[in-house]
Amino acid sequence: MAHILVLDDVVDAGILLKRILERKGHKVSVFSEEEEALSFLSGSDVELAILDIKLKKMTGVEVLEEMKKIMPELKVIMLTGYPTLETARESLKHGANEYCVKPIDKDELEFKVDDVLAR
Repeated sequence: MAHILVLDDVVDAGILLKRILERKGHKVSVFSEEEEALSFLSGSDVELAILDIKLKKMTGVEVLEEMKKIMPELKVIMLTGYPTLETARESLKHGANEYCVKPIDKDELEFKVDDVLAR
């Protein structure tokens, strides 16, 4: 299965995603700080990042841009509790593969993760 990086400013949200994804056999590394997630990505075997749009110091789109500089082939799913067409377009423009709306539906998350990893 895949190594997945989860970045969410709400630690409990990241832990929930970790539990869901680990049950499917994935290895999951959870972060709540942008800098820690970015430095972890360098030299890691992460295949997929799941990024919240609203973070502490940066936006999820800014983190997405930085992650793509480090690892251009990285697959990314964006999460948001405040969906707008603008943030969806912005995310996709910068290389996100998929977009999920909070609260997360477990089945939808599992489907989108499988779908993105299969591409």
